Amino acid sequence: MRLGNFATGIVLARFFLGPEAWGVYGIAQTVLLVLLSANELGVSLAIVRWEGDPRRFAPTVLTLSVASSCLLYAVLFAAAPAVARVLGSPEASGILRVMCVCVVLDGLSQVPAGFLTREFAQGRRMAIDAVNFVLSTGVTLLLAVQGWGAMSFAWGSVAGNAAALLGCCLAAPGTLRFGWDREQAKALLRFGLPLAGASMLALGVVNVDTMVVGSALDQLALGFYVLAFNISGWPVRIISEAARRVSFAGFSRLADSPGALAGGFGRALGVVMTGTVPLCVLLAALASPIVGLVYGDRWLPAAAALPWLMALGLVRIGCELAYDCLVAIGRRRSLIGVQGLWLVVLVPALVIGAGAGGIVGVAQGHVLVACVVVVPVFLFALHRGGVGLGTVARACAWPFLGGAVMAAVVLGLERLVGDGVLALLATGAAGTLVYVVCVLPSRGFLRGSARAAG
Repeated sequence: MRLGNFATGIVLARFFLGPEAWGVYGIAQTVLLVLLSANELGVSLAIVRWEGDPRRFAPTVLTLSVASSCLLYAVLFAAAPAVARVLGSPEASGILRVMCVCVVLDGLSQVPAGFLTREFAQGRRMAIDAVNFVLSTGVTLLLAVQGWGAMSFAWGSVAGNAAALLGCCLAAPGTLRFGWDREQAKALLRFGLPLAGASMLALGVVNVDTMVVGSALDQLALGFYVLAFNISGWPVRIISEAARRVSFAGFSRLADSPGALAGGFGRALGVVMTGTVPLCVLLAALASPIVGLVYGDRWLPAAAALPWLMALGLVRIGCELAYDCLVAIGRRRSLIGVQGLWLVVLVPALVIGAGAGGIVGVAQGHVLVACVVVVPVFLFALHRGGVGLGTVARACAWPFLGGAVMAAVVLGLERLVGDGVLALLATGAAGTLVYVVCVLPSRGFLRGSARAAG
């Protein structure tokens, strides 16, 4: 499905949509993601985390989730023109109003989806995601061919989310029931609001750069930046999102045993990093030839920011796993502090970067703040939660060593053999082989991860 999304993006970028349309879509997608981060007030995680029979409090969760989602959508519908103007894309107003219908659909699906996550029912989730992908992609391509531009993404998202809602209800029957218990609602809000705040801050961190580029630069630069950021998110979507489907539930089961939690987190981080590093190295080292080959020469300006954004993508994956671990052990206040600090420091860094270096400066500002400020703070929060620095270092040592060697090999071969299609394939294959050899000593550690996950 990730490969299908990748192929769809290539078709749209090469034949139907230019950088300006990508920029408009990027603004709408940014607003949608920020709203989705807190549309259910964080209460849906109680379905996964709380002990006992979740069907006792699920109706109250659903009522809170849907009510808050509908309220958010109503506010956005009224404010859409003003929001679009502030973000530098006045024409995004209508797209915002359509795409953010997904906020209401997501609010309805939170409870049945939570039951599937609690039960580790990833087979059923895969089937739901497949239907979502097929329908959203089909609608998007059909409308793009007919000249709907960025609006094709909006209607495709709505169609896919509607299908996902239906699929969740069929896969978890009897969970879409409204109800209300005042005491349960109070307890759910005490549990969920800090998580919703932390989640909104986290999404703000990931998406504030799009807002800065949209307001400080022009739509052409925004389109190039959105494409580069989407490419940098491939490893996140392929590996991190898959891992996070089970990581929170898994960490929750280990939360009462500090030793088991530390070991589980270290092994999970090792697996995720081992799978992510080679993708990040290839996309960073071969940014220009890959963008030119895949999307066409008119998109080459996006390649300048890509190496920096790939470094950011690697940091994001580690931080997202740490986020799930901290949520599972109840460190909600720590999360709000970390995400709040990240956002406060990041905004001026991005503004300065945009003024000094355009989209490359924005990407560099992102990486600087993440590595100098955020990673140390996350490490400190994990240490206080029982996951020591040695655990993290052991998980990352072999993948980082392999990545450094792989980068040297790939850059050297690119200079020798060029950047044609066959040359890129040969370079990528050689670099990957070198990486595999470098991480072989960690295979016992990774096998331990697989047994722990099972």
